[in-house]
Amino acid sequence: MENWITNTMEEFGYLGIFLLITLENIFPPIPSEVILTFGGFMTTYTNLTIFGVVAISTIGSVFGAVVLYWIGTLLDMNRVEKIVDRWGHIIRLSKEDLHKANNWFSKFGNWTVFFCRFIPLIRSLISLPAGMARMNFSIFLLLTTLGTLIWNFILIKIGAMVGGSWENIVQYMDVYSNAVYGIIAVAVIIAICLFIRKRLMKAK
Repeated sequence: MENWITNTMEEFGYLGIFLLITLENIFPPIPSEVILTFGGFMTTYTNLTIFGVVAISTIGSVFGAVVLYWIGTLLDMNRVEKIVDRWGHIIRLSKEDLHKANNWFSKFGNWTVFFCRFIPLIRSLISLPAGMARMNFSIFLLLTTLGTLIWNFILIKIGAMVGGSWENIVQYMDVYSNAVYGIIAVAVIIAICLFIRKRLMKAK
């Protein structure tokens, strides 16, 4: 997949970046890390600019997120689960991934849309529960755009800085993803323990 992504970007430039990053937001297993860091690298040897790559990738990301948001407004969790059961294996998406995004949105509200833009895989899926919850579209659009802009700029800038070593960043992103999931898991466990403790103290 990585070769297909880089070949598409080299052949079609900004249009290729827009199409790939839009697909990445609708089909999460397409790695945005590859698209963005390689896009940054391309600014060092083509006529693409960092501003241009950031702008077009942000537009594509937001467009893909909006598509998932509106799909979410038409579905409920049971229907989404059935779709994932039937087709999820094709795009390497499981019900666990779906429930993880939904649970985070339920617990942390609208700001989840912003913060989840920095978490691989979940950054795309979070648009579905936002749509299912009928989150205010203007707020969704604002938080999605802000989070996406920051994420895209950082990875594109890093890709431009490291140049030909951009592939190493993709490997580091795997470590980053695991670390973020670990931190969130610990935070959830602590929150549960505090909640139980509070209930026990009230019961005394």
